[in-house]
Amino acid sequence: MNWLEQDKNYIWHPFTPQKSAPDPVFIEKGKGSWLYDDKGNRYLDAISSWWVNLHGHAHPYIAEKLYQQALKLEHIIFAGFTHQPAIELAGRLLPLLPGNFSRIFYSDNGSTATEVALKMAIQFWWNNGKAERKKILAFKNSYHGDTFGAMSVSDRSVFTLAFHDLLFDVIFIDVPLVENIEKLQSIIQKEGKNIAAFIYEPLVQGAGGMKMYDAALLEEILILAKKQEIICIADEVMTGFGRTGKLFASDHLAQKPDIICLSKGLTGGTMALGVTACTAKIYSAYLDDDKKKTFFHGHSFTANPLACTAALASLDLLEKDALSGINRLCYWNGEFSKKLRDKFPDPFLKVQNIRQTGTILAFEINRGENVYLNQVGAEITRIAMEEEVYLRPLGNTVYFMPPICLTEEEYFKLADVTESILNKL
Repeated sequence: MNWLEQDKNYIWHPFTPQKSAPDPVFIEKGKGSWLYDDKGNRYLDAISSWWVNLHGHAHPYIAEKLYQQALKLEHIIFAGFTHQPAIELAGRLLPLLPGNFSRIFYSDNGSTATEVALKMAIQFWWNNGKAERKKILAFKNSYHGDTFGAMSVSDRSVFTLAFHDLLFDVIFIDVPLVENIEKLQSIIQKEGKNIAAFIYEPLVQGAGGMKMYDAALLEEILILAKKQEIICIADEVMTGFGRTGKLFASDHLAQKPDIICLSKGLTGGTMALGVTACTAKIYSAYLDDDKKKTFFHGHSFTANPLACTAALASLDLLEKDALSGINRLCYWNGEFSKKLRDKFPDPFLKVQNIRQTGTILAFEINRGENVYLNQVGAEITRIAMEEEVYLRPLGNTVYFMPPICLTEEEYFKLADVTESILNKL
C-alpha cells in the first residue's frame, strides 16, 4: 500500500504550506533517540519530536504501564467520576511544582492548558466582584498556543495574521533587559489595577525563536506584578521537566507563579495531556454557594487515564536517572557553544547570537531576515537529514533540544553534522 499517496489525498499537516509542501517522511518506528523511515534510513531526533520526547521513543517502561492501564480503564468522563491515575499524578506533581500549588486542572495539550489558565485568572477577579480587572499582560515575541485565547496573548506574527481583528487586546511589553527594566516597571505600575494576569514563558521564548533572557530581570518584573496583585502565569509547556537544567524554569527564580501550565514533556512525549495548576488563593475564589461562580470548563478527554499513566511512568523515569542525562546535555551544550564561538567569532558573518539555557542551545544563521519563513531553515533540515540528523530550525534559528537519554556518541554526531552544515552554507 502506498501510504504517502494516501497521506497526500486525505491529510492536512500542521504548519505546512499545502501547495508547495514536499512529501512528508514516513516514519515506521522510533527507538531511543532515533526515528526510522520506510526506506531504511534513520534520523537522530534532535528536537525531541516538537519538544515532547524526554526519555526516548518507544520506551519499554512507559509502554508496559500503558498496556496494563489499557486493560483496566481506557477513559471515563471526569465530571462526577474520578480514577487512580489522575489522583496519583496530581498528588505526585504538586510537591514537585515550583511554588505553593494547591489544585490540578487537567486538559489535553499546551494550548488548552494556557486557555484554562487565562480563564481561571480572569474569572478569579469576576468571582471576587472585580470584573473590570480583565486585561492581560504578556511579552512581545511570545507564543502560548493556537487556540483563540492563547493566540491573543501571543505576539502578533505570521502565526496569527488572519485573526488579528478577532483577538482580544493585550498589553505587550518587551522581555526585561538592563536598559528597559525601568520602562517596563512604569508600565506595570500605571496599568496594574486593570491587569488580571501576566503570562510569560520563563527564561526561554520557544516558538518565537528560542529567545533567552535573564532570570534576575524577570524576577524584578514578577516582584512588581505581585505587589500589584497581578496573577502570574508561568507557561512551562516547553521549559518544564528539565529543559532549562532544573526541573522547571521557575526553579531558577525566587518569585513563583500563581498558576503554571504544563504539557509536552509531561508524559515523556507519549500521550496528549495538559495540566494547569493553581494556588489555594486562586482556587478559593471558586469555593462558593453561588453556582454561577463554577469554573465552567472541560474537555472530553480531561484526565484521560492512559495519559495520566504515561505521565506517572515519565515521572518514575525522571526521578530514577534523568538528572544525570539533563546534566550531561547541559555540559555538552556548553562545550559546543564555546566551540562555535571560537569558530565564528564575528557575529556579522555566518553565525549569530550563540546562546544556551540548560539542555537548549540556539543560534541564528546570518542569511536574510530573522523570521519564521526564512527558507534557510528548510535547507538545513534537508542537509541534516541526509546526514541522519533531524533538525527543524525556526526560520533561521537553529536549535538543539534532544531527548535527555541522548548518549555522548549521539551528541557528538549531532554537533559534527551541525558544524559540517555551517561550513557548507
